Amino acid sequence: MRFFALISLLLCLTAAPAFAAPKTTSEPPSLQSNVSKALGKVKDDRSFLTFNVENDLFGGGTDRNYTSGVRVTWFDVGATPPEIFNRLADVIPTFSINKTTGIYYSLGQNLYTPKDITHTAQLPGDHPWAGFLYGSAGLSTITGNHVDEVEATLGVVGPAALGRQAQSFIHKYVSHSPKPMGWGNQLKNEPGIILSWERRFPYRFGFKPAGLDAGAEPHLGVTLGNIYTYANTGLSLRLSPYGMLQDDPVRVRPSMPGTGAFLVPEHKFSWYLFGGVEGRAVARNIFLDGNTFASSYSVTKKPFVADVNAGLAITYGKARISYAIVYRTKEYTTQTGGNVFGTVSLGFRF
Repeated sequence: MRFFALISLLLCLTAAPAFAAPKTTSEPPSLQSNVSKALGKVKDDRSFLTFNVENDLFGGGTDRNYTSGVRVTWFDVGATPPEIFNRLADVIPTFSINKTTGIYYSLGQNLYTPKDITHTAQLPGDHPWAGFLYGSAGLSTITGNHVDEVEATLGVVGPAALGRQAQSFIHKYVSHSPKPMGWGNQLKNEPGIILSWERRFPYRFGFKPAGLDAGAEPHLGVTLGNIYTYANTGLSLRLSPYGMLQDDPVRVRPSMPGTGAFLVPEHKFSWYLFGGVEGRAVARNIFLDGNTFASSYSVTKKPFVADVNAGLAITYGKARISYAIVYRTKEYTTQTGGNVFGTVSLGFRF
């Protein structure tokens, strides 16, 4: 609990300057107006395609718990959103559709396994076998000095998610790892839905060391569904060349937020360092709690989980590659320790 109290304190201290009354009579330009102005100079190249891979083999060197996640996302800034988002704008406070609004679509697959994949039986107290195949549609928009993201995900858990086939193929032809033998114990087929809302508050620190730009971004959100139900809050930190407009890479939920957008119209090469911490109060995690409508193996989940991550992103022309390492605290009571995994993103602007 001390860990989450520290997160709350950091959020309060960091967000305070963003909400403080201005010292001058003229109000500084908002994030929305600054981004709108930057987008006005970029008539083309407003779409972003991001390929993201998360795996514990290039993080902690293990093969267990949350072992793999892949996601491909197409993000389009300035596209006309479906009518349903205009209705959301009428319901969600301080949420608007404007020139900064972007829509995105994702396809992905997550895999979860116990620590010893060579056993044909499910070992008591170890992580359940599970796969999740899904598609998502979402919207990101800037209103004033905050960013809102809403996302709907539809997918399936169980053999229909093709977890056995995906892991067996990768282990045989790519990583040459042991053959996974326990997929016969995986969760049963179940359709899944996830509805997520997240709000971020980008803020630049008042100092620019050696021409660099230091920033912090508190965020909070709520996710509901039979796959995940949790409330989250966290803080992202960033250090980059001054004036570079970049958002964090797309990652696999649950994770730190990011759209994968990067706008660097006057510079062919750029980079930035990023990191952060997030805490989640978890009410539902199907990959630990088991199937919703059928009897299945489960473990006792921990109600509070935290992620800590740090990484580097490099942009050259219309491409960006990033790597981050993530530490996730124990997610269930019989887990032997936290999980460490790496996340690699490759993005293209067109």
